[in-house]
Amino acid sequence: MTVGPATRRARRAVSMADVAAHAQVSQKTVSRVVNGEPHVREEVRLRVGAAIRDLDYRPNAAARSLVTRRTRRIGVVALGTSLYGPRSALTALESVARADGYSLSIRRTEDTGRDRIQSAIDSLLGEGIEGLVLSEPMQLEGPPLRVRSDVAVLTLGGVQLTGQEDEILVGADEHSGGRLATEHLIGLGHRTVHHLAGPAAWVSSRLRREGWEEVLVEHGAAVPPIETGDWSPRSGHAAMTRLLEQSPAPTAVFVANDQMAIGAISALAAHGLSTPEDVSVVGFDDIDVSEFQPTPLTTIRQEFSRSALQGMNQLIHAIDGETPEELHHRVPVSFAHRATTAPPLDPRTSTAR
Repeated sequence: MTVGPATRRARRAVSMADVAAHAQVSQKTVSRVVNGEPHVREEVRLRVGAAIRDLDYRPNAAARSLVTRRTRRIGVVALGTSLYGPRSALTALESVARADGYSLSIRRTEDTGRDRIQSAIDSLLGEGIEGLVLSEPMQLEGPPLRVRSDVAVLTLGGVQLTGQEDEILVGADEHSGGRLATEHLIGLGHRTVHHLAGPAAWVSSRLRREGWEEVLVEHGAAVPPIETGDWSPRSGHAAMTRLLEQSPAPTAVFVANDQMAIGAISALAAHGLSTPEDVSVVGFDDIDVSEFQPTPLTTIRQEFSRSALQGMNQLIHAIDGETPEELHHRVPVSFAHRATTAPPLDPRTSTAR
């Protein structure tokens, strides 16, 4: 007869005393084995290990932390985790942490205000975290974020957000990505390049925009007004619709991410314009669907997982007392040339279409 949940007898958790009795040693010896302490004979260590496996003993993490002074917990403040990039980075962070015996405490927030971010950090500090990850950072007004000096900090992005001199900074070279996209379009013969930017509060938006503007200035091209979206395809559609109302009309557009670029191309089609014949489009990120659009999207490829993996490894080394060889590291981006860019139909009238 199957026992239902309401009548099932609760299984008593195996204690350290049970392991000690099974291995015929003292609880102090079991504690030394569990915590990896020296001065335990190998024969005794093997016997205790066998007892732990036989009884399926699970050491209490809270109790261990009192003994070792280690929580092996890393806090993460994550912004925009429904988006492809932040989601990919978070998966990579969890993978490295788990492999090194750390657990993650995650605070997700869509609020970019400094007070809300500080509140999330304070909450994580209250859990006794040994390291902190600030994922997809935003531009903050006011003083740096406050973090205790004994907590190692990793920021996945372009700027430091705390006052710690040893804050680890790892992220894609998004400024260079903005330059790559714009140089490509100018090189095709477009007299200027319009830009659909991401949310103003995101560091990623600023870095990509700065790379775009820098190239236009270097080539003596006009710097058109910017339209802004929220990273979603719908906002890209709306931003492109607004852009088409400007004069002169665009012949080339650099869009701050692929999802917005997909929405922008849809808006062009709705206005009877084709890509790239009428308007060339370059995205950013190279998400998994970009290559498989009806017209495969030309874009800037960044490796979200690589940045997160490299940064988390450096953070764990810092937690263990090692000094990172390089506190600030930019992961290169690359150009994925597909089918949404082409020279303007007539260079003599490319800004008057």
